Amino acid sequence: MRMNITSLSRWLVLSAAALLIGCERPPIDAVQSGFRGTGMDQIYNPRIVSAQAPVNQVPVVLAAATPGGPAAAQVYQNVQVLNDLSVGEFTRLMLAMTAWVSPEQGCTYCHNAQNFASDDIYTKVVARKMLQMTRKINTDYKSHVAETGVTCYTCHRGNNIPANVWFKAEPEARSAGMIGDRAGQNTVSVAAGLASLPEDPFTPYLLEAKDIRVNGVTALPTGNRHSTKQAEWTYSLMSHMSTSLGVNCTYCHNSRSFSSWDESPPQRVTAWYGIRMVRDLNTQYMEPIASVFPANRLGPTGDVAKANCATCHQGAFKPLYGASMLKDHPELAGQRAASAAPAADVPVADTPPATADSATVFFAIGSSVLTDESAKKLDAVLQGLSTNTSAKAMVSGFHSAAGNLKQNQELAKQRAFAVRDLLKARGIDSERVVLEKPQSAEANVSGEDPQSRRVDVAVK
Repeated sequence: MRMNITSLSRWLVLSAAALLIGCERPPIDAVQSGFRGTGMDQIYNPRIVSAQAPVNQVPVVLAAATPGGPAAAQVYQNVQVLNDLSVGEFTRLMLAMTAWVSPEQGCTYCHNAQNFASDDIYTKVVARKMLQMTRKINTDYKSHVAETGVTCYTCHRGNNIPANVWFKAEPEARSAGMIGDRAGQNTVSVAAGLASLPEDPFTPYLLEAKDIRVNGVTALPTGNRHSTKQAEWTYSLMSHMSTSLGVNCTYCHNSRSFSSWDESPPQRVTAWYGIRMVRDLNTQYMEPIASVFPANRLGPTGDVAKANCATCHQGAFKPLYGASMLKDHPELAGQRAASAAPAADVPVADTPPATADSATVFFAIGSSVLTDESAKKLDAVLQGLSTNTSAKAMVSGFHSAAGNLKQNQELAKQRAFAVRDLLKARGIDSERVVLEKPQSAEANVSGEDPQSRRVDVAVK
């Protein structure tokens, strides 16, 4: 029987639609990053980019705080993290955080309106941990965030809970049928870009430290676990990363040799550090506070919400398309605004001469910021560590015997961290820097003695 023209036309149209259903609807923009014919292009859909633009706009920046004034820790109670800020700086950051995280609830999202110092609202405890995490990112993970850095807004974008977080999946019930178990895959996976790849690439790679590899290094069966199944888990993670950044594989890989690091674009190294950064944040900051959250904020297995690439990027190759909010909030990197004066004008004690074996650096009241002048005191120690490569730096932070012991110890710890970070930045391996327990300057009970605001460094 001969097919009539109408039926043939319909069949051709349906066939063409089926073939093109996975293609981008024109017009599209292509940005070439390699030689012609190599496929080293990034394809951008203007409609998608336009829809993402409002999400990636930087909010209005509050006016800078007036320089100087007393430290927040001297005026407010229970200030454990931002005790190096003045009252003005502290208040400005609190207002900004409210707009970034809880614009509808206001301050009472984290604070008891009757007692702002109280920790009886769990979100305050969480916020404190998140501030510590943010400072960690901005100081220890410049290999990924560079000088752009992150703020609370990078993830939250005006939401109490970031729009992109993940939980562990519930254990799959074993099948008694002939088909067998799905092994965590073979369904349409949102995490894997709607492919049938493994549905949870986050637990093995962004929480655990499973090997991310496609190519095996030995012939089977010699204990090599880089099998097809492991490759599929890797592909699932790569699909998530591509979707999260709004890019394709050649953003990080060279199409000539995907596995070759030498021929890959520099973004691949940045992504390598990013994977380890997210893993560190999930294990060191998110998982430890699971018990703080109420049941309705936990996942099906009782775990806390965790971060992945989409949490910060939200479809953009750089969060907020590379706009930096950290320059307006340097306190989220443990730094002070350039125009700010010290929180209190207190004379600093005479510093003993530094040697290759020891040094002492002093800090302003309520501050853990290591000034350029104080940092120079460590030059001799750095020289000693460079000369004796087997030596270690023993870092001891001191605090006053007066006031809140917990706050004082935290401040001494942050000051020791500042010294540690400078040593690391000058090329001293972290394994060679030993942080000792914060010590009290027992002779001082007034809280004004500069000897209680010091960090001692000894080379041993």
